[in-house]
Amino acid sequence: MTSATTTPNSTQAERDVRQLHAHGHKKIAPGEIAIGVIIGRTSEFFDFFVYAIASCIVFPAHIFPYMSPLMGTLWSFAIFALAFITRPIGSFIFMAVDRAYGRGVKLTIALFLLGGSTAAIAFLPGYDTIGHGAAFLLALFRAGQGVALGGTWDGLASLLSLNAPQNKRGWYAMMPQLGAPLALMVAAGLFAFFLNTLSTADFLDWGWRYPFFVAFAINVVALFARLRIVVTHEFERLFETRELQPSPVVETVRSEGRNIVIGAFAPMASFALFHMVTVFPLSWIALYTDQPLERFLMIEVIGAFVGVLAIIVSGFVADMVGRRTLIGWSAVGIAIFAVAAPLLLNGGDLGEVAFMVLGFILLGLSFGQSSGIVASNFRTASRYTGSALTSDLAWLVGAGFAPLVALFVSAEFGLAASGIYLLSGAVVTGVALFVNKELAGRDR
Repeated sequence: MTSATTTPNSTQAERDVRQLHAHGHKKIAPGEIAIGVIIGRTSEFFDFFVYAIASCIVFPAHIFPYMSPLMGTLWSFAIFALAFITRPIGSFIFMAVDRAYGRGVKLTIALFLLGGSTAAIAFLPGYDTIGHGAAFLLALFRAGQGVALGGTWDGLASLLSLNAPQNKRGWYAMMPQLGAPLALMVAAGLFAFFLNTLSTADFLDWGWRYPFFVAFAINVVALFARLRIVVTHEFERLFETRELQPSPVVETVRSEGRNIVIGAFAPMASFALFHMVTVFPLSWIALYTDQPLERFLMIEVIGAFVGVLAIIVSGFVADMVGRRTLIGWSAVGIAIFAVAAPLLLNGGDLGEVAFMVLGFILLGLSFGQSSGIVASNFRTASRYTGSALTSDLAWLVGAGFAPLVALFVSAEFGLAASGIYLLSGAVVTGVALFVNKELAGRDR
């Protein structure tokens, strides 16, 4: 590493944070890195799911009561997408902070911004209080969440993949993805509890706000847990040894643009399915059925538990057959599921349970190995920033507008249209894997 690269991480602020969290480790094990990755991803996904659930069952009535329930939900999903639009902007800003002041300073600012934006939503007045200003504030806070998420990239996922044993790459690759179903279990369970114990009026008045306070508390805990790992001298030396240091964003895009684009589109099937079994079905149940929402949220908790098991299985399978093969066959499975999904979701109690369980099994197998699928293609000097930008773009094109598009086409053309949307994601994954031929035989 050049002195120009290592010097920025030696600022007084960074040294202060390291001193605070020094704990004397001598040797860094992949398992220790995995703990930091899981904690970080769970906190980020918890923020995601708390907002997503509120977009389905709170914001249409709280922010857009003057619209039909469908239009209020569509506008809520439009604001939901803002975080994915502003996330790359946050990466650009915080990569500069990283180069100038260090990884620990960047992570501290980003997570406090994320927690602050989330907590601000908990105090959000409704349309009845400030009119259209409520929607403006919600959009502002959501954009703040997106900018903050761009700064939460700590490089631990890349460090984990580089330090994993060659024959256990799939096992360690699945660990960051455990954060999604774990967070959904807690978020859905919280909302189900308040829906079940409070009247509708009380829930819409104040009950929905508590999960956002919990999200802020989890962010604070996650911040200190991650700093305790990221800013120690031992980990910083490991980051430097692996050349996991921030590179200029523009330069990285210019040199690694092809890999960033392929990496963003390769997991499209799992990202499309991600919303088909989490956010979209909740909005459909809320709009077009009379079922208790807390009941369906508990079905999502069960599905998320199945998803945890499926993600773990994906680690074993990927190490046996290869990550590319597993993701390819998972895309085929998702394409088949796309045909049956609308029928199951509209098939009553048993159909809904089957929809969630089958969906989460496929999601676990595909999403479990979708993180950094082309990371091995990046030049070493660009891996840190390239992986962050790939993640940003993948969430933008694969997830940002997914609930909005799926609900709109289903409302216009029937529930079967959501299956076509899901099928398109599987096709995109297949094309991306085909284009990225060099991945075969390398990332096993």
